[in-house]
Amino acid sequence: MKKPKKNNKKRVPKANARSGHILIVDDEKSLRDSMQMLLQGDYQVQLAKSGKEAIAIIKNHPIDLVLLDIRMPEIDGIEVLKLIKKIDPSIEVIMITAVVMVKKAVEAIRLGAYDYITKPFDIEALQEQVAKALEKRRLLRENASLRKIIETEYQFEKIVGKSQEIKEVFRIIEEVAKSNATILLTGESGTGKELVAHAIHNRSPRQDKLFVTVNCAAVPENLIESELFGHERGSFTGATERQIGKFEIANSGTIFLDEIGAMPLPMQAKLLRTIQNKEIERVGAGYSSPVDVRIISATNSDLRSAIKKYKFREDLFYRLNVIPVHLPPLRERKEDIPLLANHFLNKFSREFAKKIKGITKDTMSKLTTYDWPGNVRELENLIERLVVLGQTEYLERDRLPVEIAGQPSPISAAEEQSLTEAVKKFEVAFIKNALEKTGGKKGATAKLIGVHRNTLINRERKLGLQDKRI
Repeated sequence: MKKPKKNNKKRVPKANARSGHILIVDDEKSLRDSMQMLLQGDYQVQLAKSGKEAIAIIKNHPIDLVLLDIRMPEIDGIEVLKLIKKIDPSIEVIMITAVVMVKKAVEAIRLGAYDYITKPFDIEALQEQVAKALEKRRLLRENASLRKIIETEYQFEKIVGKSQEIKEVFRIIEEVAKSNATILLTGESGTGKELVAHAIHNRSPRQDKLFVTVNCAAVPENLIESELFGHERGSFTGATERQIGKFEIANSGTIFLDEIGAMPLPMQAKLLRTIQNKEIERVGAGYSSPVDVRIISATNSDLRSAIKKYKFREDLFYRLNVIPVHLPPLRERKEDIPLLANHFLNKFSREFAKKIKGITKDTMSKLTTYDWPGNVRELENLIERLVVLGQTEYLERDRLPVEIAGQPSPISAAEEQSLTEAVKKFEVAFIKNALEKTGGKKGATAKLIGVHRNTLINRERKLGLQDKRI
């Protein structure tokens, strides 16, 4: 094991002290002791000299990560890995192997190991692998915990959140649901106004009756009266048969008039009459019919401003705005973003049969700092897209759109050079270690590391290793 070199490099970020329980399993005492010395300042470390001892420890102690040697007497690392995954599949395992056994390490990954490291290994590389494996373990636990919290504490009907802003909406829903008063939902597009309307209906005395939705902006102006109130056969060109309107369909239930600000002025006057008289008149009927409908309307526009511009009737506004409910934009309740993101992740993972386990900390950080002009709907659409296209266990930052993730920093020439130097240092240490094991015999060394003798000599020359021993 190499001693850490003193340098001015930024230290590999690790978890907080005592933030993980690590078990080191290796039959070589020197390797166990070296790893323990390296990791015990940051984690709780236990040691095992055999597979049997390791399994006994795992059965009786909480273990987050196992550093497991592949080649051991009695039970090899592959068999120990299988046993560990039977006991607790969530325990992360990093295999320790020599270069000549890399194929075994790849097999271990297929069996559920997190990754592998080769001997001799770089201290910083080991620290980074340990930190990443424990971060994965933390994410699994955090996502499982969030899923439970969402299901039991922070989900109201189908609305997810824990912020004070959304809790106030929940409180209002509970209060107004029992009445028959008209309700006006305001808020930006994508804030969940229809979900709130559904929640009010589902908690009202009308919950067993129909909930009918009309998008006023989507119905052509010349058809909206027929859409709402129905028409008689022959009442206008194309009216080949009688049609029942949405108000009659919703009788005894609830009608949700979405985008009410887009309703034409002539139709606003007829809607006002329906609210006042509690009756509707089909187009071409010549008589009125009583209806008992609770009206919930919604808009993302400023109706008071529309009134001043003579685009919306003031008397209708006051009839609709008996109980106003404002839904805050997502940027004003950012603490709800992790809950919502995980809620949508679980929803779409089930829907598309994807085994995506969670969202990385870096990705979640970007999601929570973005302003979400499209609000909850934009977040939902993004998570759906990431799940559909996802090929990894976690939603990674590099899959986010540029406007959310930010522009990636280009790799500088200095960084490329440092990578080249790092590879060179590893190769020098690797060959020196092999030479020491064989007493400097090049033929035996070449055989040990799996290359031709001439290849070894050429690499020594290029790396500046001038050992002339045969």
